[in-house]
Amino acid sequence: MPLSALILLALSVNVPLGYLRSRSRRLSWPWFLWVHLSIPLLAACRILSHFGFIVVPWLVGAAVVGQVVGGKIRA
Repeated sequence: MPLSALILLALSVNVPLGYLRSRSRRLSWPWFLWVHLSIPLLAACRILSHFGFIVVPWLVGAAVVGQVVGGKIRA
């Protein structure tokens, strides 16, 4: 998997999680769940793609952007 696909995966997985996070009370158990749920998936994809820790800041940045975008989608 190329790095761009991994970053796009981090962004796209976190958009719906950000939407769910915005519906939860801040710092509650569900809020923490929605914020951290994508971490095992992204870690597994990073390891299986043979990327080192040097790409972690890019993945965290994409995940944060996805969370923010998802939080702005209030229907």
